[in-house]
Amino acid sequence: MIAQASEEVIELRVDDIAQLFHTLDPFPFRERDLDKEAEEYIVGWARELSVRQPIRIRVHHPNTDAQAKAALELRDAFDHYFADRASATQRDINELFRIGRWSLAIGLAILITCLLFAHVVVGALFANPLRRLLEESLLILGWVANWRPLEIFLYDWWPLVRRRDLYRRLSKAAIETRPHPVVSEAGVVLRQDG
Repeated sequence: MIAQASEEVIELRVDDIAQLFHTLDPFPFRERDLDKEAEEYIVGWARELSVRQPIRIRVHHPNTDAQAKAALELRDAFDHYFADRASATQRDINELFRIGRWSLAIGLAILITCLLFAHVVVGALFANPLRRLLEESLLILGWVANWRPLEIFLYDWWPLVRRRDLYRRLSKAAIETRPHPVVSEAGVVLRQDG
């Protein structure tokens, strides 16, 4: 597989369209998973393209009847695969927020407990120099317990949303196929473009 990209189009050149897809996948052609290298290449180039412009994927393939037939299913195959990836990423986002809510509930409970313990128990049981140290330590512990939920709600979800949106854009990408002449090992053109 030889691949290249321009500013507006992601271009792939394959000797067989099937090499774009995982060979062990038992599903019909248009429901197969993309090959890992093909996916990484397409996603990598798609990240470089402007988010304001639609994505176009151009696949150059041999000009044979079998390849022409497979090329007809490329649009559905790419759409299906990237739509599934977008859905899976959305499930990851939902799971992350679910974990964030539970973490926040636990963190707030720890913070409230630490604040109450610092002001009620520590103030009544310990002398002034030790009391200040314990109060500050409990306050820090309470806020550290909220570190992870704050990290989830402030930062962790952004990369997942960007990835989901990229997969959605790729699922709507315009797919072009371009047959090229089949050349024998001796350099003889076996079939020309029609």
